[in-house]
Parts: sequence; C-alpha cells; structure tokens
Amino acid sequence: MSKRTEILEKTYEILTIDDERACRDIPDSACREAPGNFFLNAGNGALTKLAEQIASPSLVLPWLLGAMGAPASLSGFLVPLSKSGSLMPQLLVSSRIRKYSRRKYFWVAAGYTQALSLLLMIPLTLFVGGLWGGIGILLMLALFSISSGVASVSFKDVMAKTIPKGKRGTLLSIRATVGGALALGAGAWLMISGGEDEPIAFYGALLAVAAILWLVATTLFAFIREYPGATDGGRNAIDEAQKGWQLLTEQKDFRNFVIARSLLLGVPLVIPFYSLFARELGTGLSGLGLFVMANSLAMVLSSYFWGRLADRSSKHAMAYGGMVGTAAALLALGLGWLMGGEYTAWWLATVIFITGFAQAGTRMGRKTYLVDAAPKDERPLYVAVSNTLVGIIFLSSALIGLLAGLIGVQGVIIVFTLMMVAGSLMALRLPDAGFEA
Repeated sequence: MSKRTEILEKTYEILTIDDERACRDIPDSACREAPGNFFLNAGNGALTKLAEQIASPSLVLPWLLGAMGAPASLSGFLVPLSKSGSLMPQLLVSSRIRKYSRRKYFWVAAGYTQALSLLLMIPLTLFVGGLWGGIGILLMLALFSISSGVASVSFKDVMAKTIPKGKRGTLLSIRATVGGALALGAGAWLMISGGEDEPIAFYGALLAVAAILWLVATTLFAFIREYPGATDGGRNAIDEAQKGWQLLTEQKDFRNFVIARSLLLGVPLVIPFYSLFARELGTGLSGLGLFVMANSLAMVLSSYFWGRLADRSSKHAMAYGGMVGTAAALLALGLGWLMGGEYTAWWLATVIFITGFAQAGTRMGRKTYLVDAAPKDERPLYVAVSNTLVGIIFLSSALIGLLAGLIGVQGVIIVFTLMMVAGSLMALRLPDAGFEA
C-alpha cells in the first residue's frame, strides 16, 4: 500500500468513524474502492456547489440579465426553469438509466453538458444582450437544469453502489459544508473586488469560472470506480404518476400537502426579485458578493436546526419556514419604503440570509413529512406524484414574474409573500400522522 493510499484510508476512517472497515450493502470489491470514491465524490460535490453559487439562478443571473439590459420580467423565469427542469426529467429517464450496469457515465455526460451550457452563456452575455440575449440565457439554463435532472437520478444510484450505508450522510454533509465554505470565500472576493460598476465582462468571467469548476467536478466523477450492477428493478415513474392521479383526488391529506408545498414555493421564488430590488436601490457588484456570502452562510448554518425540528414535527418545520420567509419579505418591503444609501446592501443581505434559512426549513420539512406520512410500500408513488405536480407548478409560476412589468418588483414580492402566508397556514392544518383519505 502506498503512503498516499494509506493517508487517504486513514482520513476516510476518521471522517466516517470507520473503526472496523465494515461495509454494508455493497460488495467487497466496491468496499476496497470506497475511500477513493468517497473523496472523489466529495470533491465533485464541493466544486459543483461552489459553481452553483457563482452562477446562481436566484442571485447572480438576475444581476446578469439586468446588466445585459434584458426585461425584468425574464428574471421571473430563472428559478422556475431551474427547479422544474431538474424535477420533471427524472420521471422520464429513471427507468432507462437503471437498464445500464454502470450509471456514472450519465452523470458525466450531464456534467459536461452543464459546463457547455454555462460556456454558451458567455457569448450571449458579451455580444448579444437585451431581450434576445436574455432569452438565450433562459434556454441555456433550461438545458443546464434538464441535465441536472438526469445527473440527479444517476448520482443516487452511483452513491448507493460505491459508498457504504452509514457513510452516505457524512458524504452529503461534507459536500454541502465544503461547498458552502468555498462559496463564502467566493462571495467575499466578489464583495471586495466588485465595486459599484457593472462591467459586462465581469459576468462573463463568472460564467467562465463556473464552467471550469463544472468541468473539473465532472472529471472527478468520471474517475469514480463503479463496478457493474443489476439492470432490473427499474420502475416506470410516468406510469406511477398516472396512477397517482387517483391517489391525489381521493386522499384529502395528501392533496393538502401538495397545495401547502406549492404555496411555499414563494420562498425560493422570491429570491431573484430581491436581487432585482437591490439593483433598483442602487446596490453595486460588491453588494452581490455580500448576497452570495449571506446565502452560502444560511446553507451552512441552517441544516442542523431544521433537521432537529423536522424530526420533532415536520409540518411545523414547513410552516415555520414559511413564516420566517414572510418576515424576510416584509423586511425587504420595509427597506424599499424606508431606506436607502450605503447600508441598504447589508440590510438586503440580512433579508437573503433569512430567506435562505427559511428555504432550508420548508425543504427539509416537506421532505421529512412526505417520507414519514407516505405508506412504505407506496412511497415512490407519492414522491413521483408530488415532484411531477410541483415541477409543473414551478414552471407555471414563471407567469407571476411577468407581472413585474405591470406591478413592479415590490408588487411581485407582495404576491409571493401572500403565497408564503397561505402555505404556512395550510401546513399547520396537515395531520401529524400519515395520509388518510
């Protein structure tokens, strides 16, 4: 055993508390490769999460569209395209991916496609601009998000085959924590170097860095040692979703959960409009760096708090997340009416931090509630139906963004605030136990 391999395995044992080197649920051949695969996967996750913050659809891309001279209404399509594009393809590709014995190559192909979509945004930013440049950015984001959906299905299978049970939570937490810490550093650099001017070339450079990070992350994933696995057992999730229509119409509690989850989409959907709001109040690029830092800090700090609350009462995690998001929106509206000047960026960074904290609560609460409430044997059906409907609702919510040209950014924030209030109240009405007809 080489010195490098020995250090790698010792570090792996320390991080995963692996005293006996016991592997569960994966064969011995995969177990021997687990330490190397663990760090390749962790590096992949840290780099992609950093890239996601540098080219964030909720924070950075709205500023990019504004600097390009694209209509403000286009910003309302950013998060819906990002979220729906990554949700709905999963239903189409999951059963097909499971027909292949090695699935990492689907992630690799999707990762290189995502890097390409980021690279193609650069000429749109530098040389096209305006309405058509903005539409081009949205099309590239849609391609990026659809690829993300394919990668998500592949990732779950590859992790299950290469990382032992009991180590996967540690892996995911390292991916998120290291990625968040790196994003904090990137935000600090933006805040220091950004200044008040907005040279369009600066946004092109951000996209280039994000694309390079994605290329490196994809290459790391390609080096994961995945042994051939079973090719049976794949389910046709579309058939499940079709069968789930009857479930949705007959089970009132499940229907109310989907309604509550849909209304609480106001929390992530409002974030791009905070970015636009900041631009309206005269915040420069240094403020954007501050916002990236705030969002990254919320990502790092929020998981443990909401996880503990969700274990006690997941419906309250959903509801309280919506309430915290409402408070942040009211603070943002108050800033628009009462404030201005040099401290505005710091106050809006506080709003974005609180909203990021709230988003983690609604996300963790609804994931935990669905897992706990759905019958074990039918859980995939509940998940398929819920994700399909929410993906469609995410996409249709882009229509709300079109209102920005009519009622202004503040008016759109008010609409999303009302959604959060209604979603919180609906979540509180959900039963504590399982779904009943």
